[in-house]
Amino acid sequence: MLIRRLWLRDFRSYGELDLSFTDGTCVILGPNGVGKSNLLEAIGYAAQLDSFRSAPIDAMIRRGADSAVVRAQLDRNGREALVEAEINRSGRNRVLLNRQRLARTSDLTDVVLVTAFAPTDLELIKGGPGLRRSLIDGLVVSMDSRNEPVKAGFERSLRQRNALLKQVRGRLDTSASATLDVWDHQLADSGERLSVLRQGLIDDLTPLVTKAYRDIAGYEAEVVLHYASSWRERGLKESLVASREDDLRRGVTLVGPHRDDVTISLGDMPARTHASQGEQRTLALALRVAGHRLLAGIHGSSPILLLDDVFSELDDNRAEALLASLPDGQRILTTATEPPSTVHTNQLLMVAEGTITERTL
Repeated sequence: MLIRRLWLRDFRSYGELDLSFTDGTCVILGPNGVGKSNLLEAIGYAAQLDSFRSAPIDAMIRRGADSAVVRAQLDRNGREALVEAEINRSGRNRVLLNRQRLARTSDLTDVVLVTAFAPTDLELIKGGPGLRRSLIDGLVVSMDSRNEPVKAGFERSLRQRNALLKQVRGRLDTSASATLDVWDHQLADSGERLSVLRQGLIDDLTPLVTKAYRDIAGYEAEVVLHYASSWRERGLKESLVASREDDLRRGVTLVGPHRDDVTISLGDMPARTHASQGEQRTLALALRVAGHRLLAGIHGSSPILLLDDVFSELDDNRAEALLASLPDGQRILTTATEPPSTVHTNQLLMVAEGTITERTL
């Protein structure tokens, strides 16, 4: 999978931009604060219609503009595709794939995949469960676009159930009770299916994370991923019935996949509380590497790899081990200093004050 060309209009710090990329490794070099990460974010948005930096929509639109445009010319195993996305402050975004309106976000999975590494990935280990759920669900959909309707169906049912809980304010009449029964049924069905997909993904991912950790750290350590859920033994339908009184009082759904976690252990100890900062960082990298390898194996080609200032957090040995652990493919990385000597650079882009120039190698 490759990105050949990127056009931007009023995206972050860029008013207008037309940038071409080569195969192999592209290094984007420049001091902090000049817009290097913005380029990776735009590529990620073209693939996922979301910011890998978890930024809100308004943050991606240039100050003073009402909308931003991201266009990307892509190549997947010789098949070219054009993604055009308009991001509006009103929230009425528009996406075209090969000049046709995009029917589902998951349709992009059949065109392009990206794996993004960022310094904030440490929060995958140290932070709350939402980040880990997002990682797992993203991989579930990237593995097979047919999984996206399951995830979307659960999220839609959850929104509707929560809206009803908030609307009734703890008082159920006959009509509201019947409607809540309907949403319970739909939520239980889609939630159970989503949990099965998550568990299958975790089963596949766990040995890959252990191997990736060994490759990066240089020593053996068992990594265990566990899907932690309070409702799976009883079943979601029964758990929703048992929780209904509390849900009505709180005005929100308190049990379900949206409350689950993926716990990570290193050896026999929880990594979130017992691993050192260096071990946590290596674990975060191993999670990303494992997901990247999994998708490369399933789809027969590597996702586009985005490395956002990752080498600032690694010594040369671990930087070299990280790169060596990744399948061949297009790599686009940002750095404020010269990259490690082990990085074989095919293209070098210099960024300064929003201006990009290509240095001859």
